[in-house]
Amino acid sequence: MPIPPQDRSSDLPPEGAAQPPQGHLPEPAPPTTEPEPGPDAAAGPAGVEDEYAAALKEVEDRWRRALADLDNLRKRHARELDRERALERARTAAAFLPVIDNLELALNHAGSDPGAIVEGVRAVRDQAVSTLERLGYERHAETGVPFDPSRHEVVGVVQDPDAEPNTVAQVLRPGYGEADRQLRPAAVTVAKRE
Repeated sequence: MPIPPQDRSSDLPPEGAAQPPQGHLPEPAPPTTEPEPGPDAAAGPAGVEDEYAAALKEVEDRWRRALADLDNLRKRHARELDRERALERARTAAAFLPVIDNLELALNHAGSDPGAIVEGVRAVRDQAVSTLERLGYERHAETGVPFDPSRHEVVGVVQDPDAEPNTVAQVLRPGYGEADRQLRPAAVTVAKRE
C-alpha cells in the first residue's frame, strides 16, 4: 500500500526567513539548563567565606586602631593633667614666696624692738590671708553668725545668755574657702541656752 504524501508546509520556515542550505537539517535548539553562574557564584561557598573573612579582618583592624587611639588619648590626658597640676603647684608656691620673704625679714630683726616684731608678723599673716583670698579661699572667722555645718566644725558648746542660740560664740581656728570648695571648716564653739 502506498504511503500518502504528508503535508510538509509546517516544516518550512516563514517567508523572508533565512533558508538553510540545501541538504542540511536545521540544528536542534540547545537543551534548557540552569542559567550560567555569574562570577560571584563561580567561587561558590568558598568565595562567600573569603569575603566574610576579609570583612572580619577589616573590622578587627579598625577595632585595634580604635583601642590604640583610646590608649594614646588616655596617656596624653594623664601627661597633660600632670603638667597642669605641676603648673598650679608652681603658681601657688610663687604666690607664697613674698610671705616667706617677709617672715625671714621679721626673723632677721628679732633682736630689735619686740613691738615691731609683733607688727611685722601680723602684717605677714595679713599678707598670707590675702594670698589665700586671691587663690579663691576666703577666710571665715566671724562670731555671732548662725551655725552652718558646711562651714563650721563644732568643738564645744557654751552657755551664753547674751548670744542667740545656735550661733557661733567663738572661733578657735579660722576656716578657709566656701562650702563646695573648702580648704578646711572653721573650728567654733556654739552658743546655747538652757
